[in-house]
Amino acid sequence: MALPHATTTPPDVREPAAPALSGPAGGSRRKVGVRAPWWFVVPAISIYLFIVVVPSANGALFSFTDWNGLRPDWSFVGLDNFASVFFDRTARDALVNTLVLAAVATVVQNVVGLLLALGVNSIVKSRYVLRVIFFAPVVLTPLVAGFVWSFLLSPNGAVNDALWAVGLGGLAHDWLGDPDTALYAIVLEIVWQFSGYSMVIYLAGLQAIPAEVLEAATIDGAGPWSKFRRVVLPLLNGAVVINVMLCLIGGLKQFDQVMAMTGGGPGTATETISTAIYKSAFSLGDFPFSIALAVVMTVVIAVLAGVQFRLTQRKVS
Repeated sequence: MALPHATTTPPDVREPAAPALSGPAGGSRRKVGVRAPWWFVVPAISIYLFIVVVPSANGALFSFTDWNGLRPDWSFVGLDNFASVFFDRTARDALVNTLVLAAVATVVQNVVGLLLALGVNSIVKSRYVLRVIFFAPVVLTPLVAGFVWSFLLSPNGAVNDALWAVGLGGLAHDWLGDPDTALYAIVLEIVWQFSGYSMVIYLAGLQAIPAEVLEAATIDGAGPWSKFRRVVLPLLNGAVVINVMLCLIGGLKQFDQVMAMTGGGPGTATETISTAIYKSAFSLGDFPFSIALAVVMTVVIAVLAGVQFRLTQRKVS
């Protein structure tokens, strides 16, 4: 007599019973994925407020006063300090120089960083060594790098000596002493030092692109330039957003290289907002004017960074 097939699951392979959840009558239902309480961030926010926000707000308050930095008594003067900022020729020159330096350095540094990233992302055997070499200047202190380049670009420096050595002595120049070339010489130093930083960000974006996408573009007949313009570049939008914002903010608050290479000269040819703030406060003792200039710089950086972020994010979306 044939035995019927068993319909019950053996005890050793039986699925574990799901834990019973109490219904409305038996208590609250168990929640899954509960967010951490907001008060976990209170210590970090408190420290940030105490160290950054409160001192910044207190300093901004003095931009509306006549405080000289020493005496305890002061009085409000309204917008007089801000009016002085916009009517002062040095401040206007510093603002224009800052915008030009930030714009040129942002464009050139991103182009060079992207080209370096494309180069070291290839299958060249020395790509790992090249990555280290190109990134090495980033670890230098900006002030030290500025002093080194000030010697290289001096009238008797290595750059002019190299030009004479290759028969291009007619191009030898006082690069930092000429108002027409001093600002762009500083841009050259900035690009040399920080292009490796942009390279690393672009390299991370390139390595995140799926190989299947590039292979599909190749099968469809896309050439190197078409593949880069239609496939690679759109997929690098995130890296572009980060790099452009970092370069723009860094250029707008540029101080170290300018002080090391030219000190803001010749005249006001390389004066930036940061160097003007430093000189107004610690050389001239005009603290209200320097604080007002710092507030203007903060607003300019916030507005430009916000506009740039919105435009690039819209392109990404």
